[in-house]
Amino acid sequence: MPQWATFVGITGVVLVLLLVLSHLTQSAFTDGEPDSSDGPGASADGTTTSSQRPLESASDSGGTPAATDRDSTRNARSADGPATATPRPNGSTAGVSDESAAGVPDESAAGVSDESTDGIESDDSSAHREITAEGDERRPTERGVDPGSLSTGMVLANVAFSQGLFALVLLGAAVYTAIPASALGIEFSLAYLETGLLLGAAAGVVFYLANELAAAAATRFGFDHDEALRELLSPDSIGGWLILLLGVLPIIAFFEEFLFRAALIGVPAAGFGLSPWLLAVGSSIAFALGHGMQGSVGIVVTGLLGFVLAAVYIVTGSLLVVVVAHYLVNALEFVVHEGFGLEWADTLES
Repeated sequence: MPQWATFVGITGVVLVLLLVLSHLTQSAFTDGEPDSSDGPGASADGTTTSSQRPLESASDSGGTPAATDRDSTRNARSADGPATATPRPNGSTAGVSDESAAGVPDESAAGVSDESTDGIESDDSSAHREITAEGDERRPTERGVDPGSLSTGMVLANVAFSQGLFALVLLGAAVYTAIPASALGIEFSLAYLETGLLLGAAAGVVFYLANELAAAAATRFGFDHDEALRELLSPDSIGGWLILLLGVLPIIAFFEEFLFRAALIGVPAAGFGLSPWLLAVGSSIAFALGHGMQGSVGIVVTGLLGFVLAAVYIVTGSLLVVVVAHYLVNALEFVVHEGFGLEWADTLES
């Protein structure tokens, strides 16, 4: 006899752990960002530094340096090691002040105070340290995670391991609690496989286009869509792309659809007679909160996408359809943005 309550309880634990990890990851990347009200390069004590820059979004536009810095950030990261200083659009290097041949700091470098010409060293890697409210002395990069210091392989392995582990826990819980496959949207038949692949592929392409148009429209009106995590996951080699497209992204798609659609909608609806549409609203909110790294616009767009995926799951009763659709949305985003370097916001404006 199915143990519905036990499975729902385990699902709740997995969901909480996932949201906590998502919040911790987001905090690690944003703790080092300065207060935007103080202007670019302003530290807590008012000292101007050149390394304090917000983590740019892949879709930033309208005067922000994200479009050009994305490639610089990726080029700065070696295939298997930490990042190296890379030329930036103004000729300086990330985290290192631009000095002339005579050894005098360049006053035009972004974030360098005018007092550098009075003999104050402008290299924030040695002299410009922050004095925090508690009095401890730390460089800006020590307060948060520097994306350039993380290798692509490291990030891919972390994502694949964590989400793969969560997926195994849920699968094990479903078997242990004797949850029927039908309650999860799973059926073992050739017709189920064919329908899932065809409908999933069609839905994935449509959802990808709608997702991109929504994000581009938001960017067009000044709302940035942060894609820093996608940039970190972007491979630099053919082997890396194969691992991403054939390994990591399928794991992500399966786990997230199994959790947010099958476990949070299918099981409670089948076991307790709850409205699947009401459950779809709740699961979509949780789905959006789990993507906090994408910024406020990303949360809204992801939440809407999550509800559409939930609707498809409810109507078709197939987990495979939404897994395939979810995979295609993610894969097309990587290939189009990071593989071909196409930004929809720029294309629409032109």
